[in-house]
This record gives sequence, C-alpha cells and structure tokens, in this order.
Amino acid sequence: MTGRTLRLSRLRRVTPEGRGGRTSAEGRGGKPAEGRGGRPRRRGAQPKVVALGGGMGLSASLAALRRITGDLTAVVTVADDGGSSGRLRAELGVLPPGDLRKALAALCGDDDWGQTWARVIQHRFQSQGEMHGHAVGNLLIVALWEQLGDHVQALDLVGKLLGAHGRVLPMSAVPLELQALVKGHDPGRPEDIDTVRGQATVALTTGEVQSVHLVPHDPPAVPEAVAAVRDADWVVLGPGSWFSSVIPHLLVPELVDALMDTKARRVLSLNLAPQPGETEGFSPQRHLEVLGRHAPKLALDVVLADEAAVPDRDSLTDAAKRFGAAVELAPVARTDGTPRHDPELLAAAYDRIFRMHGRIGPWR
Repeated sequence: MTGRTLRLSRLRRVTPEGRGGRTSAEGRGGKPAEGRGGRPRRRGAQPKVVALGGGMGLSASLAALRRITGDLTAVVTVADDGGSSGRLRAELGVLPPGDLRKALAALCGDDDWGQTWARVIQHRFQSQGEMHGHAVGNLLIVALWEQLGDHVQALDLVGKLLGAHGRVLPMSAVPLELQALVKGHDPGRPEDIDTVRGQATVALTTGEVQSVHLVPHDPPAVPEAVAAVRDADWVVLGPGSWFSSVIPHLLVPELVDALMDTKARRVLSLNLAPQPGETEGFSPQRHLEVLGRHAPKLALDVVLADEAAVPDRDSLTDAAKRFGAAVELAPVARTDGTPRHDPELLAAAYDRIFRMHGRIGPWR
C-alpha cells in the first residue's frame, strides 16, 4: 500500500441516518455536460470544481484542489480593507486585489516557472517610503484592471502569465464593506453590541461576532462566478476566516441563489482551530450554526473536518444533519503542530470525497 493510498484509507465517514442523496452531476437532463470551449465532457473527465473563500484558507483549498482537477475556479471575497489592498482601494477606488493575488499564487504549479512567479507576485517591497508593504501582484492586477477595464479579463491574463492551474474570479465587481454586530467590542462595555466596520477590524475584534452583513446590502455578483457555480460538479466552501472570508459569499443574492439552485454537490471544509478574534472558543459545530443563521436555506452534502480537531463527533454530526450533510473526518493538518492544512493530505481527502459521494466515476 502506498503512502497516499494509506492516507486515503484513513478518511472516516460519519453519515446521518436517513439522509437522501441527489442525482449525479453527469448527464443532467440526458445531455452530456460541456467542458471549456463548449465541447462535451466524456465520462471519466475531470470534475468541474468551484472553490469559494478568501485569504489563506482559500489558498490552502486551491493548493490541494489543483492537484486533483484541471477544471478549477476560485471565487474570491472582495471586502478586504487592510494593508496594501486597503491602500490601493482607498487611493484608486478599485477592488481589493490581495485575496485575488493569493488565490492566483496558490494555483501556480510546483515547477520552477510556477514557483518563481508565485514568489514574485507575493513579494512585498520594503522601504521607508510609500511603496513599503505593497505586493507586486497587487500592483500588477490593478495595472491590468486600469489598462483593460475588465476585472475578469485582467485576472485571466494574469493567470495565463503565471501558468495558473485554474481561474480566479471576484465574487462581486464592486468593492464591498464588511460590517459586523459585535458583543463586547469595547472591553469597557462587555454586554453592549456595537457595529464594527471593515474586514480588518472585524477580523481582529476581541468581542464576540454576532452576525455580519455587506455594504451595499445587495451587491451584484460577477456573472462568470454565478455561471461557474451553476455549471460545477462540486462547490467547496471554506476553510478560512469564518465571518470575513467564508460567510460573505452567502450574502451576495445572485451567488447564494446559484449555490442553492446548482446541481453540484457542496462540501464545507472546516478550519483546524478557532481564529483568535473572529471565532475564539468556537467548536466545529458552532461554525455550522453561525453559517446556518446567515444562510438558513443552504444545503450541504459533505462537511470535511480534521479528525484531531473534532472532540465531539456526535454533536458535529447532528449539526451537519441540519444541512443534509454527511461528515467526513480525515487527517488534513500539517504535522508541524501549526493549524495549517497540508496540501497533499487535503487533496487526498477531497479526492476521496469526490469519488465516494459524486457517483460519477473516476476522473483520472
């Protein structure tokens, strides 16, 4: 047995009783699904996967998913207002490019070309002047937006330059502000609930986040992002900053409608540990509870969690059952003790989930 096969065999399934399955994504309506370029996809073709999120959580998911499919689209939050992204957004009125850049870097290949470009676009200038802290990739993306006047076309061009193993799209074409209702944001008033504005501030609050919303409240979705979700075989949500990277996708009306209507199967990938500030003290099942409060009609097929990060498996299973989902437990964390996903282990977990739950045959 190979090391990879061994890792796959360790994936544990916890299935809610009485859970119904949905029909296969293959041959919907008796018509073969189409691949890129409008060509019919043969049986055994790679799955179309859409990953939703932002920041390092989405990067971890993309680094894993690009190992198992060549048909991958990232849909990225655009509410960041800190660091280099925040400065460019404030000065130029553009979408914050930082999370888009991170997604593109995660999709770079493991060869010299891919890894060189990943380092280049992630490089930050160090100086005593105004360029300090700006990332090369942020400047490149914004320059192409100004040159081409088209967010999607510019990101596709950057992806082509990098040799990215997938496509990166913003979830909305307008910059968004994240606002949160936070209990105890002011330590001097621990019982008061305040409105906290800005993704960077929400992510660092020492209070308890009650809920989040976007400004504008009904932002338009990027049409290509909506189309990708509707046409997918699998949609992956998470891991990542729960209130500032994961839940915002459920606050864009056209995008959440696509998530509910798509025939794709949906997997939620949980974090390895609570995030200081946003989700301090959250159990795995608490993450599901707050997700359900923001999107009460959302259905899921699979909830993926690291087996070592789930102290109460029965409670997680009960929480997942409310979404109609099975729970899959797998070793997906790095072995260095940090709460970071291992790309190969996470890829093995996704691969097995797609095969066991998709029922559309092997893709390789």
